[in-house]
Amino acid sequence: MKRTSVFLLIGLMGSGLMASPAGASSVRTDPLASQTAAVEAATFWLGDGGANLRNATPYNVQTAVADVSPRGEVPIDTKPGIVAPTPPAIPGKGNTTSGKVFFIGADGLPHWCTGTAVQSQYRNLVATAAHCVYDTQSSDATLGKWVFVPGYSDGTAPWGLYVGKQAFTHYDFPVYGDYDRDYAFVNVYNGVVSPAPGELTDAGRLVDSVGGQGLAWNQPLGSSADVFGYPAGSHPDGRQPYTGESLESSSGRTTAAAVPSLRAEEFAAVGSPFTGEGALGSSWLLRYDKSSRLGVLNGLTVSVADTDGDLRYDTSLSPYFDGELSEVYRAAVITWSGSIVPA
Repeated sequence: MKRTSVFLLIGLMGSGLMASPAGASSVRTDPLASQTAAVEAATFWLGDGGANLRNATPYNVQTAVADVSPRGEVPIDTKPGIVAPTPPAIPGKGNTTSGKVFFIGADGLPHWCTGTAVQSQYRNLVATAAHCVYDTQSSDATLGKWVFVPGYSDGTAPWGLYVGKQAFTHYDFPVYGDYDRDYAFVNVYNGVVSPAPGELTDAGRLVDSVGGQGLAWNQPLGSSADVFGYPAGSHPDGRQPYTGESLESSSGRTTAAAVPSLRAEEFAAVGSPFTGEGALGSSWLLRYDKSSRLGVLNGLTVSVADTDGDLRYDTSLSPYFDGELSEVYRAAVITWSGSIVPA
């Protein structure tokens, strides 16, 4: 069983959140952008007709592993829980919860991963891999100019661009590099669009616009999961079946796994042909309904593997969603963000 952190971060206290007696002390929270910095980030990504969005490259940090070991089970630490998904406020307006998260990497260049809109009290939450939020290359600081573009397709932001305000993850990931906790929730400001150069218009709250997936933890493995993401990299044999310009999907059955190279003992695995670059942060949805395009989030791709040695990736890997993940979610879910556009 993994160690449970007993530290309460000052950043959590400063955000106005209170730790619950039974575990919120394992939550770490960090600011991503003030309103002024958020305007600068939105201008950076939307300027020049979205040139920086188009020119960003898929993040290639920890995209693949070679040592996946099957496990009989993962420990269930609390009762199972489910949060129901939410459709967009205007029926038929969005239902496009998947998108790309963009940021500046440790190399100073623009990169992207996959992210997912998740239901929350203020309808402003995005889930992705923690190493698509925190810089594991040079420090444990957050990555710069972090934004989410739901429904991204061929260089466009059809439902607006949402700048990250506050990041939440498990204390053990940035501090100890514990990949069993490689997940993050990010509160985003209201979306913005740029109808003219240098101009930003408020596009409303994220989940109001596109809907929000539910969330589930301590669920039994062995169920079918639908995986959604933007894979773009090559297989080990050099083939590159995905461009990263449009949303892709696959489905497979979940199993328990361990990855010794990541010191990960409580992973879930799912059969998927996704390549790693671009697919980091891809959502695993249980009970996915094709008509509403909604389900419950129960995994996030943090790496991929070729488990049969045919030089083609066949497995995606995620931390197992347990009660400690639900504590991180419960801290993030009550955080308000607001607009970056002056009233």
